Amino acid sequence: MSLDDLRTGCVIRFRYLWVREAERGETEGRKSRPTAVGVRIARAKRGDVLVLFPITSQPPAPDRFAVEIPEIEKRRAGLEAALRLWIILDEYNQDVVDQSFYLEPMPPLGRFSKAFFLPLMKQFIARRANIRGVNRHL
Repeated sequence: MSLDDLRTGCVIRFRYLWVREAERGETEGRKSRPTAVGVRIARAKRGDVLVLFPITSQPPAPDRFAVEIPEIEKRRAGLEAALRLWIILDEYNQDVVDQSFYLEPMPPLGRFSKAFFLPLMKQFIARRANIRGVNRHL
């Protein structure tokens, strides 16, 4: 995988660490899962930062900020179209591209369309005060 491929909307496999797990003292994601790159923030001297959102087959609680992924978007993103899948947007992992222990050397699975994903990122930004994250680069 070229690290340049990690851009907004692409879907990769990543050992995502849920906020609830981090709060219990866990430091490693339990499994590699499809994860969407929300934002890539360029930083010249310290390495680019990725904001990553988990994708799950578990239906989220009604109070979660989550969106079910439409079939066409699952196909674009390289996900199993027959499964019901959600992107969780009320929590995230943050990692530094060039220094990550968790980014796997695989090409992206696929990419969400801008028409689907950019409105979600705008909602994330609008709600960011109530969103919790885990910094994976310590």
